[in-house]
Amino acid sequence: MTASYKQKLFLYFVVIFTVFAVGIFFFEQSRERKHKTIALEEKLDAYAGMVDASLRQDSTFALPLRLFPENIRLTIIDRQGTVLFDNAITETARMENHAHRPEIAAARETGRGSDIRISASNDREYLYYAKQFSRYYIRVALPYDLQVRHFLKADKLFLYYLVALFVIILFIINIVASRFGKSIKRLRDFTLSMEYPASGRLQSPYASLPAPFPQDELGEIGEKIAENYRKLDESRKVIVLEREKLLQHVHSSEEGICFFSPVHAVEFYNGLFIQYLNTITDAAGIDPAMALTDPAFAKIVSFLQRHEPQEIHFETQIDRQGKIFAVRVNVFDDNGFEIIINDITTPEKTRQMKQEMTGNITHELRTPVTGIRGCLETILEHPLSAGKRDYFIRSAYNQVLTLSDLIRDMSLITKMEGAPQSFKLEPVGIGALLDGLKNDLEIPLQEKNIRLTWSIADGVTVKGNRNLLYSIFRNLTDNVIRYAGLNVTVVIHLYNEDKDFYYFSYADNGPGIPDEQHLNRLFERFYRITEGRTRDTGGSGLGLSIVKNAVAFHRGTIVAKNKAGGGLEFLFKLQKA
Repeated sequence: MTASYKQKLFLYFVVIFTVFAVGIFFFEQSRERKHKTIALEEKLDAYAGMVDASLRQDSTFALPLRLFPENIRLTIIDRQGTVLFDNAITETARMENHAHRPEIAAARETGRGSDIRISASNDREYLYYAKQFSRYYIRVALPYDLQVRHFLKADKLFLYYLVALFVIILFIINIVASRFGKSIKRLRDFTLSMEYPASGRLQSPYASLPAPFPQDELGEIGEKIAENYRKLDESRKVIVLEREKLLQHVHSSEEGICFFSPVHAVEFYNGLFIQYLNTITDAAGIDPAMALTDPAFAKIVSFLQRHEPQEIHFETQIDRQGKIFAVRVNVFDDNGFEIIINDITTPEKTRQMKQEMTGNITHELRTPVTGIRGCLETILEHPLSAGKRDYFIRSAYNQVLTLSDLIRDMSLITKMEGAPQSFKLEPVGIGALLDGLKNDLEIPLQEKNIRLTWSIADGVTVKGNRNLLYSIFRNLTDNVIRYAGLNVTVVIHLYNEDKDFYYFSYADNGPGIPDEQHLNRLFERFYRITEGRTRDTGGSGLGLSIVKNAVAFHRGTIVAKNKAGGGLEFLFKLQKA
């Protein structure tokens, strides 16, 4: 079991104070023992002085031993270390030289010396004190018995005082450790409360902390940490919300996106990225890392391997399966990167179509404008007869009509595509509409012996715009007049219907279109099966494009096909009234 911070702090203080108290105790014991030893030595020094004074008066060593305590041992030693007198030993001549005794050696150096040891003469332990005089050393010894030991023993009062102080300090240490431990525990509990639980949901920073932080420095630190955490928690929630928004955006994006780490590991991708990747690589898999291994992405891999720090963008295009993909790489500051794949097939084809249309319009305008210019230059620069002049004026007028028809048709197509709400809708009877069309084209139909017939009941009514519905049948009939030849029969009939639509067939028995690859392009603007066809026979070249847009305006579709017996047939549907 791990000790708490309070227990550790208490133990640290106890160990430190114990070492300090023990050191103080032994220092005081040694100091007191030393002081008592000095006091005892001073007493023995007085004895030595008394002996010296007595010897000065009586050189026969008639010593006043009666004045000394009975246990005092007195020894007189000459300067060479020979024992001259010892009241504890009668035969001093047999005693060894004392010149090297510790107390004598010290007295020789400093004038006095002491030592505690067992005597070699009588095997008793003494406290020896020796003092140097002019002719000899006087050594006074006190038996080192229980009485002397007790005298030199330190007083226990200091020990009792130290123990009492130790207990008090321990109590104070416990209070301080408890206070610090409470602050530290509070910080620990707060830190644990900041962790995410297993559910992954955020919990309140104070969910498990019923009491406030202590009013001390650690408490102030805890309060500051709590405040910083609250701000961090709010920022974290905002980041999580923004991340969810970003992920939703990525998932719903019309671009395929995949994020890679600096070591080229896949971090995140959306489903569209896998879809585009499978189209490009011809592989059915769900591993986005194929974008870094497939040969189709060789340029991307090459860029990632050689790019400089300032090169953070790279774009290229990949053509696969009849589709065009724009591939873009964005490198981040940490060398992570994203690969974005976008299907630009439709925009690219639209761009190409717009380029072709612009070229076609320019081409179509050039012919009548050039004709008008040529006629006018001829009239202005050359003297002409009245007949010639009228001829060129008539030619210029016809070119103006062609130019006017082109502008009118282009305006109509643009209006259908850009402002369909501007057309008035009403119930239109198809039978009556065809009657009017036949009357309008009676002369050109008779000139080429074209027979226009239909089998449509009077009650067939379409919800739409009368002018646009008229333009459908008018442009189809104009095409027959221009391209189908002589003695042609046109049959219009209603071959099917459901609750929402009428299904019409418009067919002729002319030559049709031999090369069927042109059928899917008949409705393109200015498309010609043979170069110059429209120019030679008149018209703007936009008739079938108007037909397709007018049918689409009425929520229908149209296709063209060659008939089995010869001729061209258009199948289309129109919404019922």
